[in-house]
Amino acid sequence: MSRQPARPRAARTAYLVLGMHRSGTSAVTQLLALAGAELPANVMPGDEHNAKGYFEPWKIAIFNDERLRAAGSAWDDPFAYPYRPLDADQEQAWLEAASALFDEEFPKATWPLMKDPRATVLLPMWRRVLESKGVAARCVIPVRHPLAVAGSLRRRDGFADEKSVLVWSAYMLAAEAYTRDLPRAFVGYDALLADWRAEVARIEAAHGAPLPKLTPKSAKEVDSFLTADLRHNAVSDGLKALGWAGEIAADVFAWFEAKAAGGDPSMSLLDSAAARLAERARDMGALISSTTRDLAAVRAELMEARARLDVARAFEAEARADIARLEEGWRAAQSLLDDIDAELDAALAEE
Repeated sequence: MSRQPARPRAARTAYLVLGMHRSGTSAVTQLLALAGAELPANVMPGDEHNAKGYFEPWKIAIFNDERLRAAGSAWDDPFAYPYRPLDADQEQAWLEAASALFDEEFPKATWPLMKDPRATVLLPMWRRVLESKGVAARCVIPVRHPLAVAGSLRRRDGFADEKSVLVWSAYMLAAEAYTRDLPRAFVGYDALLADWRAEVARIEAAHGAPLPKLTPKSAKEVDSFLTADLRHNAVSDGLKALGWAGEIAADVFAWFEAKAAGGDPSMSLLDSAAARLAERARDMGALISSTTRDLAAVRAELMEARARLDVARAFEAEARADIARLEEGWRAAQSLLDDIDAELDAALAEE
């Protein structure tokens, strides 16, 4: 009997949501997921800081934190850009670990959807992982005012605005620099909330391809998800009041704001900002990076503990449900036995 040849696997294309934490990456990720892109196996749940969910691969997030620390950096390092390669053997070991983790999180996904802001500053590594698997990439980069991001980080983490806008600048510079040869779309966060259909049209035009599966039903779900309560931290342009940190962020934001609006801003804005950030990194990077690295280690441990607690809670809830079903079955059986006993007593009484 002749054996049919195996059907070739469909070409895979990953959607990468890149940019700074608290910039609307979760909202964009949910939109793409509802439009047919495929979330990872292990997704971080929502909390009091983001009730609708982060849609973030928590195992990949922990891995990325560890990789940043290996190079003396952290997720909130203002000088995490540019990418810091390790020696050849170490870099290869991290690449192999990242590749195995990608397979674990997206074992059968044709349209893998990866959103972890840390991957933005680690994109040279993750691009090598995708290329080794023959997975193409399409990028979506949300653009939100850095002071809005700073307001969110001030409440959540107690960061000074100067630090937050510097971290924002580093992430956005990385998002632009590492994706120049890839299909990419810049999405204004406020524009997304105002008219997400128009932004989807711009994403598809920038990618040269439609989203995998945006149906009328999923469009209604997007309507209910992208609501006005996602718009927080309204700001006016006060970046210059933050000194040199604000000046760097102002130039980066001017470029991205124009790009998200469909313009063609001069690269000199980003080049100048990157040069000034590199100068500050030479002056003070060693002082800041060690602190952020140590804090990131604690945060990563807390994140892993929280994920394990969520699993334990889910197991407990399932166990309680099983016990409740068993108790209900026992009560039903006991009731049946009582009925049988009553019938037997009645029959014996008649005799």
